Amino acid sequence: MLFQDRRDAGRQLARELTDYKDRDDAIVLALPRGGVPVAYEVALALGLPLDVFLVRKLGVPGHEELAMGAIASGGARVLNPEVLIGLPDADVAVAEASARELAELERREVAYRGHRPPLELTGATIILVDDGLATGATMRAGVAAIRQLGARWIVAAFPVGAASSCEVLAEDVDELVVVQTPAAFQAVGQFYADFGQTSDDEVRKLLARAQQELGVGR
Repeated sequence: MLFQDRRDAGRQLARELTDYKDRDDAIVLALPRGGVPVAYEVALALGLPLDVFLVRKLGVPGHEELAMGAIASGGARVLNPEVLIGLPDADVAVAEASARELAELERREVAYRGHRPPLELTGATIILVDDGLATGATMRAGVAAIRQLGARWIVAAFPVGAASSCEVLAEDVDELVVVQTPAAFQAVGQFYADFGQTSDDEVRKLLARAQQELGVGR
């Protein structure tokens, strides 16, 4: 085991990100839910604001496991042209899936942060954090959406990742920070002694604590 739990993993990850400590242009964004405890420790160690960044997959009708794109916090949308090119009525399918997933995304954002608006990302340095990288699909969609929202510099950061996925993701970001890329990678959870599910309540409590301790704006 590399990490006791997500909080321990976040503290170890923060030690790899000290160049960003107390930067007035930097924000830590967490991919919920599992990324939030990790990101909380990163934000606390670096003295940076913390927020969540939600990504929802747009599944092909009847084959929802196949992503034709994704939508994310702030209204950004990323499409997968390789899937869409062979899809009949692609525009209709994307519009319907976007409306459905946008409703769920907005519900989760209210559940996590209440009615506090998301942080402004334009011109910011963003440290996007998750608890690990397996395929990297959600992280890559998040990075693309954050780029659309005007971030100046994007750092993808996580405690552990599959080496092959890290190589692909590195092409999409300005910097990639990972504590370990084990050779025998099967799943993120194998590197945690405690990899229990992060609850919505824990997400809310950590975001509220971060707001009190770190602030929520630049």
